[in-house]
This record gives sequence, C-alpha cells and structure tokens, in this order.
Amino acid sequence: MVLPLALLLMFGLFDVGRYAWTLGQLEKAAQMGARYAVATAVVPNGLNTYETIGLSCPGGVLEAGDRICREALGAIRCTGSGSSASCACARTPCPDLGTANSAAFHNIVARMRVSSPVLRADNVTITYSGSGIGYAGDPAVDDAGDPLSDIAPLVTVEVHGISLRTLTLFGGTVALPPVRSTLTLEDGDGAKAT
Repeated sequence: MVLPLALLLMFGLFDVGRYAWTLGQLEKAAQMGARYAVATAVVPNGLNTYETIGLSCPGGVLEAGDRICREALGAIRCTGSGSSASCACARTPCPDLGTANSAAFHNIVARMRVSSPVLRADNVTITYSGSGIGYAGDPAVDDAGDPLSDIAPLVTVEVHGISLRTLTLFGGTVALPPVRSTLTLEDGDGAKAT
C-alpha cells in the first residue's frame, strides 16, 4: 500500500527538480538573449533612422544635443516564426518600423538556444522601449555609414509558451511562467559583437 504513495512522492520530487532546472535554463536563455540583443544589430530597422529632433518631451521640444526623454519612444514588440520576424508598435510613439531584421532576431534566438535547446522563434518576444538615455541628433553611424539609433532603448527579451511534461500527471503538461531579462542597448550595429 505504501509503494504507490512512495512512487508518487519520488516522481513528484523528480518533476519539481525538472521544473526548477528547466525554469533556470529559460531564465539563463532570456539573460543571454538580452545580452546578445543589446550588443548586436537591432531588430526593428526603423529604430536606427528614428528622427528625435523635434519630438516633444516634458521639458519641451528636443533640439540637437538634448537628452532624449523616456517618453520619446513607446514600445516596439518584435516576434518571430519560422525564418521570419516582424515588429509592431505596442505603445506610441513609435518610429516608422520598416522591415524587421529577421537575421538579427534569429541570431538572438540561436544564442538563447545554447542555454535552452527547446526554444523556438515563436517562444521569444523582444521589446524595445524608451529609457531616457540618448541624445537627439546623435551622429553615430555604423561601418557602412548608415545611422545608428539616437535612443538607447531598454531591450527586454521574454521567453513564453514553454510547457513541461510531467511524470506525476501521467504525461500531462505544466505551463512554465514567462521569464524576462532587460538591458539597455549598447551597440545597435553588431559589427563588433557578432
């Protein structure tokens, strides 16, 4: 009579350990994704050409050299599936986003898969939002002479939609909570960090 309860307890402990291990892998994947995202090319191409001179901030209209307020950029949410990626404005104001840089998105996901091989592109969302860091009219350009973002946005990488198959539920699944990691954009070019 005790054997079924002992087995259930043993399988339950095994499932709890796998749950914690998998959640730890996902947290590390989100951290690796955020670190890689801030040091490589941005996914929403329009962010690099977003003209910040003339935007309204609480202190007035931005002129060249003014610090860019957090409110100058809402939120841009980028998602992927298969070999493509897309970005949409999640909170205004947003720049003209142009075509998403699918290669940059999938490079971030590939980096995350080092820590958590179960990840797919549709399990990852990357959000760029205002941080209050950057200067209007920043003349920074990449090696090809193309403009880089005036704004240094907060980059949040989120992992979601992952389930864990359990032994105690006889093969049933338990949804893992979404995990996120946020850092401030550093490079935005990626030529040095790829």
